[in-house]
Amino acid sequence: MALAEEQSEKHCWVCFSTERDDRSAEWVSPCRCKGCTKWIHQTCLQRWLDEKQKGNGGGAVNCPQCGTEYCIIFPRIGPLVYFLQQIDRALSRASPFAAVGVVVGTVYWSAVTYGAVTVMQVVGHKKGLFVMERADPLFLLIGLPTIPVLLVLGKMIRWEDYLVRLWQRYSSKRSPSPGAGSYLPRLRAERRGAGDHLSVSRTLCGALVFPSIASLVGRVLFRRVSSNLQRTILGGIAFVLIKGVLKMYFKQQQYVMQANRHILNYPERHNNGQTEGGEDDTEDSGNE
Repeated sequence: MALAEEQSEKHCWVCFSTERDDRSAEWVSPCRCKGCTKWIHQTCLQRWLDEKQKGNGGGAVNCPQCGTEYCIIFPRIGPLVYFLQQIDRALSRASPFAAVGVVVGTVYWSAVTYGAVTVMQVVGHKKGLFVMERADPLFLLIGLPTIPVLLVLGKMIRWEDYLVRLWQRYSSKRSPSPGAGSYLPRLRAERRGAGDHLSVSRTLCGALVFPSIASLVGRVLFRRVSSNLQRTILGGIAFVLIKGVLKMYFKQQQYVMQANRHILNYPERHNNGQTEGGEDDTEDSGNE
């Protein structure tokens, strides 16, 4: 008899209390579980559901033991609350797409603004405004954003690296480094590693700043040219050539340093250290 009473007594598997501890508590058997996990307090189950649903109050929840889906019934709500609930769900679904649209729109209009500023900088402020006012709006909306894109693509063409490789192959065939054997060090441009993000940022910044630099170089080197557009084009070409030559020279010198490096034998380094240490010891003993 005592065993039958023990089995029939309700135990809450959340708070581990029995029906004798609180006679007024509401009990529920929400799943197919038997034995000690069959019963649970209504309040304990509500609290456990809130923790599982993270306070959202939506989504199906299953029993962790038998996998039965709990049948949750909500009270009826008024038409205004139902309308607000549907609006909240629609906003939750549309917000990711709206965020992507805002980001894309911001990037697009930034590219349009940059393209317009570049046109006025290259051909002149007044002439640039005149050209854009007379141009087709659809052409401007398509053409202006392509200006930064073309600048970035042009910046990604590393023609200096190809010329440096040709230079190195030609110089290595004519006068190979003594003792270097058949080993040829690689260029820095051929390496890929943790500095890739720096290369991307340098490419982007260099491409976007290029029109300003071309205009400045054109004003300094080609003052006699009356046309602002021609002066900027000549300044851009001169800047690209000067920068390319300096970059090629710098990389070639780096290559020469790598090719002519020499690694010492360990005994030589060890003996050098001992000699220096011996001289120091001799000096110390003389001082004493």
